[in-house]
Amino acid sequence: QVQLVESGGGSVQAGGSLRLSCAASVNPYGPYLMGWFRQSPGKEREEVAAIYGSTGLTYYADSVKGRFTISRDNAKTTVYLQMNSLKPEDPAMYYCAAGPGGQWFGAFPPSVMFRFWGQGTQVTVSS
Repeated sequence: QVQLVESGGGSVQAGGSLRLSCAASVNPYGPYLMGWFRQSPGKEREEVAAIYGSTGLTYYADSVKGRFTISRDNAKTTVYLQMNSLKPEDPAMYYCAAGPGGQWFGAFPPSVMFRFWGQGTQVTVSS
């Protein structure tokens, strides 16, 4: 069982930045997909960013490209989501997710590939 614990959420003004952290019980440089998803009340969960541990290949949703960056730290077995230029449409509960397997060669790994999920951290953006 993989344990994932998110932190770093909070409230920020539009245009501001936040960095989310996901402490994982697996090596983020190993053969795992690590990702971030988000969900707002009344909306479906949507993909945000992902990284394949073994190669560092990254994936981003179009809505966050150029603003968000996913990265990982082997020493801390932590995956980060740096969020810059936050917009009023970014507020949501952000979830860290992980799944064993190979590299995905499409636009974004489907959520079914992420078997393990954290409890989420809330992000609020004020205009």
